[in-house]
Amino acid sequence: MSGPAIPEPAHPLPRSYTRDYDIMAPGKPTIEGSSDPSFRGDPARWNPEDLLLASLSACHKLWFLGLCAQAGIVVTAYEDHATGEMEEERTGAGQFTSVTLHPRVTLSATSDAEKALDLHHKAHDMCFIARSVNFPVMNEPVIVHEGKQDA
Repeated sequence: MSGPAIPEPAHPLPRSYTRDYDIMAPGKPTIEGSSDPSFRGDPARWNPEDLLLASLSACHKLWFLGLCAQAGIVVTAYEDHATGEMEEERTGAGQFTSVTLHPRVTLSATSDAEKALDLHHKAHDMCFIARSVNFPVMNEPVIVHEGKQDA
């Protein structure tokens, strides 16, 4: 005995779909996003994992720069190349297991590098985003003075 026949759809269901999306908010530029290329996304667009790393990096940078300004430390350059470790389960679900920030900070010749290093730790403790995730966020800063190659 069989149940009622299920009619074929008028238009076959697509087996593929766009992974592109746009993040929009009034008065702000659009962020073009997609899934990670390993999930058939567009590598030229931001994926959610990129955005999480960028959020952690930006939050740390903003706290660090604010703390340095309060302490009289002059930051002349700042760059970061955050990295993340992820694990994927057999079901396809996954999560970040850790993120490491790699800020490279250039200070004016008279600024205190040791104090700046301490402020990286304080910035980490203050960052709203780092305090909100359920995995460790490590910080491996490199601090140099203007005109010098390494700390």
